[in-house]
Amino acid sequence: MTDYTGYAGIETAKPQHYQLDVDTLIQMALDRQEGELSDRKALVVQTGKYTGRSPKDRFIVDTPSVHDHIGWGKVNVPTSPDVFDRVFAKMKKYLADKELFIFDGYGGADPDYALKVRFINERASQSLFVHQLFVRPTADQLNTFEPEFTVICAPGLELDPAEDGVNSEAGVILNLEKKIILVAATQYSGEMKKGIFSVMNYLMPDRNVFPMHCSSNIGKDGKSALFFGLSGTGKTTLSADPQRKLVGDDEHGWSDKGIFNFEGGCYAKAIKLSRENEPEIWDAIRYGALAENIVLKENGVPDFDDDSLTENTRVGYPIESIPNAELSGKAPHPSTIIFLTADAFGVVPPISKLTSEQAQYHFISGYTSKVAGTERGITEPTAAFSTCFGEPFMPRPSSVYADLLDKRIHEHKVNVYLINTGWQGGPYGVGKRISIPHTRAMVTAALNGDLESVDYDTHPVLNIQVPTTCPGVPSEMLNPRNSWSDKAAYDTAVVKLAQMFVNNFKNFHGVDHLVAAGPKVPVEPPAQGVIGKV
Repeated sequence: MTDYTGYAGIETAKPQHYQLDVDTLIQMALDRQEGELSDRKALVVQTGKYTGRSPKDRFIVDTPSVHDHIGWGKVNVPTSPDVFDRVFAKMKKYLADKELFIFDGYGGADPDYALKVRFINERASQSLFVHQLFVRPTADQLNTFEPEFTVICAPGLELDPAEDGVNSEAGVILNLEKKIILVAATQYSGEMKKGIFSVMNYLMPDRNVFPMHCSSNIGKDGKSALFFGLSGTGKTTLSADPQRKLVGDDEHGWSDKGIFNFEGGCYAKAIKLSRENEPEIWDAIRYGALAENIVLKENGVPDFDDDSLTENTRVGYPIESIPNAELSGKAPHPSTIIFLTADAFGVVPPISKLTSEQAQYHFISGYTSKVAGTERGITEPTAAFSTCFGEPFMPRPSSVYADLLDKRIHEHKVNVYLINTGWQGGPYGVGKRISIPHTRAMVTAALNGDLESVDYDTHPVLNIQVPTTCPGVPSEMLNPRNSWSDKAAYDTAVVKLAQMFVNNFKNFHGVDHLVAAGPKVPVEPPAQGVIGKV
C-alpha cells in the first residue's frame, strides 16, 4: 500500500484512499452515513456545532521566519510551536486507527503561481468537498506531484483547552514554516478552503501578485470585472451572470499577466436561494455537489428557507457546474472593480463611484455587515469593518494589499464602484433588503460603461459620487434618504456611520493622505434636509 501520509508523520495501518473519483466518494460517504442525497442527488451533510468559521479558534504559529511578515492582532492570533506540536501529536494519535481520504490539488489556476496542496481527511464527504473546490491535477501532473502544503482535517478530534493551549475543543492552526494546517473538531468545510486562501494571501505578495477576496467574471467583449466583499454580500450571486463567463466566485490573484482563480469550484450560500434570482447556483446543486446544513423536506427536496440549523447553509460544487464558466480560471486585467457592502444601517447609496483614493480608503476600511450565521455567535447583521474585504484571511499587514491594489488600479485605469446590497428605507429590522434584480441592473450598468456618461452628485457626508440616473433602477432609490419615511432619522444614522468610518481609519498607519477621501463628519448637526441634497 502506498503511504500518502507518512511524510507528514501520520502512521496508520488502515486504508488510505487516494484521489478517489466523485462516484466513489459519494457512495463511501453514504455507506459511512455521513450524509444523504437530495432529490437531485446532491450529497447533504450536517456539520454539527460548527456551521461557520470559528475565528476565535484560528491561530498562526509564531516563528522567527514569519514573525515580521504577519499583521498580528485580534484576527491573526499567534500561538507557539509547542502548542502546534502538542495538537499535531494528538491528531496523529487520533488518526492512527482511521481510514483516511487523500486528495492532491492546486491552489491557483495559473501554473506559474499554483500551490501544490495535499488534503488528508477522515471523512469521505470532506474529501469530496476539496475535490470539487480546488484545481484538479491531470494524471500526468499527479505522477510528479510533490505537495508544498498539507491540510489535515480531523473533525472527530476534540481538543482540551487546558491541555492543548487552545480556546475550545476546536482548533485551526496554520504553521507557515512547516507548511501544515491542522483542523480539529469542526466539520465546516470552509475552514479548509479559507486555510489555503490564507496561505496564498501570505505567499503571493512576494511574487508581485495581488491576492484578493473577490469573485470575477468576463464579458463577451473580453473585459473582466472583480467583485470584492465578505460572505453574504453577493459575490457569488452577482458574479454568476448568464451574460458573462464566471472566472471564480471567491478568491483570485492579480499578476502582471492578468487575473486567475485560486480555486476550481464554488462555495455558495444557499439560504433563501431561488431559481428565479440565482438560476446558475440553483442548477449547480445536483449530483457531485456537497451541501452543508440544508434541511431536506419530504422526498429529499431542499428547503432553502429553513434556517433551523444555520443561516449559513452552503453548497460546494465544481466550476464546471456553471454553464458559462471560464474553465481556464484565467482572464485579462479587469476594467471594473466593484466593492460590495451589506449596509445594516440602510444609509449607504445603492451605487456610487469612487476615485482611486476613495477606492484605497474603502478597501482598507472594508465596511460591511457580518451576516447571520457566517460566524458562530452572529445571529443578525452587525456593522463591521473588515480590512481589505477579507481581514480574517489576510495574514500580512493591510498596507501590503492596499499598495498592490493602488498599483493595479493606476496601471490599468480601472473604474471602481461601491454597491450596497444591504438595506434601504431604514436599518435592519425596519427597512428592506435591496432587491437582487435592482442590484443586478446597477452591476450591469457599471460593467457596460453606462455610468460613465451620467451626472453625479457628491454625498455630503459619505463623500462619494452618487449617480442621478441608472438604467433599470428607479432614480428615486439612488439617493437612500428618499426611501426613509423619517428623514431626520436618516440624517442622524448617516452621521453615525461616517463617524464609525473615521474612528476605524485611525487604526491604520501611513495612510494619512487618504483621510480626505473618506466620509465627512459635520462639526455641527446639519439643518434639516441638508444631508438629503446629495
